[in-house]
Amino acid sequence: MERIERTRSGEPGGGPVERAQARGGADGSSGTAASAPARPAPLASFAYTAADEEKRRGVRRMKTTATGLLLLVALVYVLATWAKNAGVGGWPGFVAAAAEAGMVGALADWFAVTALFKRPLGLPIPHTAIIPTKKDQLGASLGSFVGENFLAGDVVRGRIQALGIGGRLGAWLAEPAHADRVTAELATALRGALTVLRDSDVQAVVSEAITRRANAAEVGPGLGKMLEKIVADGGHRRVVDLICLRAHDWLVLHADSVMDAVQGGAPGWTPRFVDKRVGERVYKELLRFVTEMRDMPGHPARASIDTFLTDFAADLQTDSDTRARVERLKTEILGRAEVQDVISSAWASVRMMIIAAAEDEQSELRLRARASLLTFGARLATDGRMQAKLEGWLEDAAVYVVTRYRREITSLISDTVASWDADQTSKKIEAHIGRDLQFIRINGTVVGALAGLLIYTVSQAFGA
Repeated sequence: MERIERTRSGEPGGGPVERAQARGGADGSSGTAASAPARPAPLASFAYTAADEEKRRGVRRMKTTATGLLLLVALVYVLATWAKNAGVGGWPGFVAAAAEAGMVGALADWFAVTALFKRPLGLPIPHTAIIPTKKDQLGASLGSFVGENFLAGDVVRGRIQALGIGGRLGAWLAEPAHADRVTAELATALRGALTVLRDSDVQAVVSEAITRRANAAEVGPGLGKMLEKIVADGGHRRVVDLICLRAHDWLVLHADSVMDAVQGGAPGWTPRFVDKRVGERVYKELLRFVTEMRDMPGHPARASIDTFLTDFAADLQTDSDTRARVERLKTEILGRAEVQDVISSAWASVRMMIIAAAEDEQSELRLRARASLLTFGARLATDGRMQAKLEGWLEDAAVYVVTRYRREITSLISDTVASWDADQTSKKIEAHIGRDLQFIRINGTVVGALAGLLIYTVSQAFGA
C-alpha cells in the first residue's frame, strides 16, 4: 500500500517512468536520452487504486488455492511413488501417473499465466512479461482492431439503421413533457451562447455585414420599381393630402411671418404700404393655392406631382446619372457615424429581446419552438419517408466522421495505452482478470491429472 500511495502522489518509485524522472531530476539532467522519442506522460487517472488492491487480494487468495493444489498433487505423487517403490501393487502406479501429469499441467499453466504479467522466476525468458513489454504494440493492435471492425462505414451505417432513430426520436419528441424539456434546454443554450458572445465583436460583424451588403447592392432600380408601383396604385396621394393639410394649417397660423418675409425681400426704394399690400396679396394667393390643392383631387398641381414622381421612378431605373447620384447619396448616408451607431446598436436590442424571450416560458418564441417540436415529433413518428431521410442524414454524417477521422479516433486508444505506466498497467489488468486466470491453473492441474491417469490406464491395458 505504501507503493500505491507513492504512485498516486507522484513521488518517485511508482513505476519505471517515475523512477527515470526521479533519476533525471537528481543529477540535473532530463532523465531521457536526447535521441529518445517523446513519450506520452502517464495518465494520472490510470493509477493503481485501493479498489484495485482489494481485487488483487482476491487474486492472491486464488493464487494460494492454485498453488496449494499444486503442492497437494506433488505430495500425492511423492506418497504414491514411495508406495509403488515399497512394493505396493495396483493403485500407486495409477495415482502417481495422475499426480505427475497434474503437476506438469499445473506448472505449464502457471508459467503461461505468469508470463502474461512478468518474467517467471525473474528469468529473462523470451516472450514473457507480455503485457509490460508489449503494451504499446497491444494498444496499437487494439486501435487497429477497433478501426477496422467498429469504425467501418458499413458497420456504422448498419448499426444506425438497426436503431431506428427516426421513429424513436419522433415518438419521444411527440410527448409534451419531452418537448418542454428540449425547449428549456435550447433556451438555456441560446442564453449561454448570447452571454458568451462579446457585444462589441458581434456589433462590429453586424455593422460590417450590413454596410458591405448595402454597398454591394444598387438601390436605385429597386427604389424606382417601388415608387412606380406606389404611384400607379395611388398610394402617394395620402402623403400629398397630408402635406397640403399641414401646409394650409401652417399658413393660417403663421400668416404674419409669411407677409413679413415677403415684405423683407422687397427693394428699399418702394413705399412700405406698397410692400404691405404686395405681402398680403402673395399670402392670399399662396393660401388660395394650397387650399385648392387640399380640396381638389383633380388640381393641376397634383397632376404635376404625379408626372414628376412617374418620371423620377423611370429615371431611377434607367437613367445612369440619377442612379449614380442615388448611389453616392447612399454611400454618404451609410458612412455617417450616426447611421453606423444605429446599425451597431441594433444587435444590443435584438440580443436583449432574444434573451428575454428565452427566459420567459410563455414567450412567443418558446411557445412556437415547443409547438414546432411537437409537430415535428408527431410527423416524424408516423412519416416513414421523413424517418428515412433523417436516418440517411445521420448515417452519412456518422460514416463521414468515422472514415475521415478514423485515424484520430484509433490514435486516442493507442496513445492512451502508450501513456500508461507499464507496471501499473500489468498490475491493474492482473487485479481485474487475474482471479479468473488462476482457474486456468486449477483446471490445468485437474485436466492434467485426468489425462495422465487416462494415458497410464491405456498403456497398462495394452501391456506397455
